[in-house]
Amino acid sequence: MRRTVTVTPRGLAAVLQGALAGLCAVFAWAAPAAAESAVAPAPAPPPGSSAPAPAAGSARLALGDVGGNPRFALLGRRIVVRANVTPYVPGQELELSFYLDRRPLGARVVRVLPGAHGAGLASVAFTSHYGGLLRVRAVHYATPQQDAFEARSAAVRYVNPNLAAGARGQSVRLLQDELAALRYAVPRSGVFEEGTGQALIAFRKLTGLQRIAAAGTRVFELLARGAGAFDVRYPGDGRHVEADLTKQVLAEVEPGGRVRRIYTMSSGKPSTPTVIGRFRVYEKTPGENSEGMVDSNYFIRGYAIHGYAEVPTYAASHGCLRVPIPDAPAIYAWVRIGTPVDVYE
Repeated sequence: MRRTVTVTPRGLAAVLQGALAGLCAVFAWAAPAAAESAVAPAPAPPPGSSAPAPAAGSARLALGDVGGNPRFALLGRRIVVRANVTPYVPGQELELSFYLDRRPLGARVVRVLPGAHGAGLASVAFTSHYGGLLRVRAVHYATPQQDAFEARSAAVRYVNPNLAAGARGQSVRLLQDELAALRYAVPRSGVFEEGTGQALIAFRKLTGLQRIAAAGTRVFELLARGAGAFDVRYPGDGRHVEADLTKQVLAEVEPGGRVRRIYTMSSGKPSTPTVIGRFRVYEKTPGENSEGMVDSNYFIRGYAIHGYAEVPTYAASHGCLRVPIPDAPAIYAWVRIGTPVDVYE
C-alpha cells in the first residue's frame, strides 16, 4: 500500500517544534485508511501450547522514479520508496523515517503486505520542494511474531533543474557530475561558469536540444535516462579523435572504442567546409600563432584541431575544428603525432 509524503513550504515550525527551525520544509502525510492503519492482533496460542519463536527478518529499500549517475530527483517530483521484507509475516509494520541533509523530516508507519515468493512489500510516495540529500531509514520493531530489523536506502539528491551562468551549489555540482559521467569535459566546482556552459552545449548538441548554455527540466530528464552518450563510429581505430560535423562535437576515443572526453566544436562554414575523411596528425604547434589558433594539431594540409576565441554552436570556421581555448591544452597534450582523426557527417 502506497502513501504520499510531501515537503511543502508551509507549517514547518509546527512539524519540527523549534529543534529543526532551520529547515525550511513541511512534512505532510496523506491520511491512511482506517482499515490500513489497524493491525490485526496475533492469534492466541491454543491452551497448553507454547507460542512459536518470533521469525528473523530483513528488509531492502529501493527508490523508484529517480535516475542519473549519481542518482537524483527533481524538486516537486514524486519518488517512491519501496521496501522488500523477508519473510512476510502477517500483521507486521515498518516505520519509514525521512532525512534531508541529515535533518529529520518525519516518519510514517506502513503495513507490510504479502508479495511474491514469501516476501512482504510496503511503499510510500515522497515529494520535496527543497534541495538536499535524501535518505530513508526503515525500522521493524520487535513483535511476538517477528524480530527487530532495519534498513537504509541509498542517498538521492533533490536538485533544482533551472541552472544557468552564475549559479552555484549542490545542484550545479550534480549537473557537472552527471556530465562528467557521460565523459564531457566539464569542471566539477559547483559553480556554473564557462566550462560548464560549453559542456552543456555539447550535451544539448548530442541530444537534439536548443544549443544554449543553460539547464532545465528537459536536460535533467535526459540525464536521468543516461542520454547524451557519444556514439563512436570507428572503434577499431584505437586511440583516435572523432569529429561529428552534424552534431558539431569532437571526442577523444581510447582503444576499444571507449570515449575519453567530449568537447563542443565549430567546423568549417559552408563556404570553407572542413574536409571529410580519415586522417592522421602530422604536425603540432604549441601556443598561439598569428591567426589566433591555440595549440594546433594539424591533420591534413592547413586543417587543424585548435583552440580559438570564438566557438559558435554552428559551423563557422575556415575549415579547421575549433574548440574553446580552455579545452585546447588538454586536447593538445592527449593528441600525438600519428593520432588518427576521423571527420564525418
